Amino acid sequence: MAASLRVGVIGGGQLARMMVPPAVHLGLDIRVLAETEGSSARLAATAVGDYHDAETVLAFARDVDVITFDHEHVPQDVLAALVEAGVAVHPKPEALFVAQDKLVMRERLAGLGLPVPDWARLETADDLSAFLAEHGGRAVVKTARGGYDGKGVRVVSSPDEVADWFAALADLSTGGALLAEELVEFRRELAQSVARRPSGQIVAWPVVESIQRDGVCAEVIAPAPRSTGRVAETAAEIATTVAAQLDVTGVLAVELFETTDDRLLINELAMRPHNTGHWSIDGSTTSQFEQHLRAVLDLPLGDTTPHAAWSVMVNVLGGPATGSMADRLLALMADEPGAKVHDYGKEPRPGRKVGHVTATGAELDDVVVAARAAAAHFEG
Repeated sequence: MAASLRVGVIGGGQLARMMVPPAVHLGLDIRVLAETEGSSARLAATAVGDYHDAETVLAFARDVDVITFDHEHVPQDVLAALVEAGVAVHPKPEALFVAQDKLVMRERLAGLGLPVPDWARLETADDLSAFLAEHGGRAVVKTARGGYDGKGVRVVSSPDEVADWFAALADLSTGGALLAEELVEFRRELAQSVARRPSGQIVAWPVVESIQRDGVCAEVIAPAPRSTGRVAETAAEIATTVAAQLDVTGVLAVELFETTDDRLLINELAMRPHNTGHWSIDGSTTSQFEQHLRAVLDLPLGDTTPHAAWSVMVNVLGGPATGSMADRLLALMADEPGAKVHDYGKEPRPGRKVGHVTATGAELDDVVVAARAAAAHFEG
């Protein structure tokens, strides 16, 4: 049955690239609509075009059984055109809309009674002044759309620090708003990934800890150390509730703050495979990429049991200043034979995610050292 199933992925980034191996193993025909030639997912890029253009996307979707995504940025009018044409789209446009707009996300999550930071919609500088006065003089301000990896996020103590953002809002003929959130006091960041089929089956991976540097995920530890049964159960319950109530299909990652007063608050949502789930490729019976393909096709979901007590994933940021990733890989294979490397096929650039490495094992300290040592082969 699976040999005849065709999956179309919009977006040619590393997430689409990492869907290719499990698609091959499952006997699926995977096709990618990439934004540019030479994309990370170029091995499966059967088309290159603008995902903002409905005709381009409809032409790509004509011969596939389901459309899914490498990112959440496909416009709602394009998604509507796909649905109107009878194309199966997973996750559905209604769910994606929540992930596309942070204000909508906060409104929906709060309406469901799920734990989120205190927040407010900002249309003017006076709105921000009032929020700052109520929250100790500091707050996090986010653009409602488009921000990722620390972009579109500022910690401020004055409206002047986002004056350019307010000016940009004033230039929008349709209006707009920013999101203000309390500056949460947290001891660490966690992430809970689940997968859900259209028919309703949901499975979860262990909750993980993510370590951020300069607003970018640098390391992930699976499972999260010192996660009591309550933390793990609460994280899984939150993500399962989000997936079911928002009718999410495919992989859902819920980024969480563990606060200093022992609460879990939802920070962000991603309705696709996510950086915090990359460890599952080498550390879990079923990776998030295989699971996402199974889920969007409404196939039975796989076992998420970890292979080892600990998995540590370290992002390769920037890449080697001299030589190539392939050159550095040869040295790594000799020095750290147990580490698994994933090259995204991207040109090195400061701060850019060009790959990741994963190590697994029985002792956390040893696994952390091995993963960091492996990533160091690709730096400098």
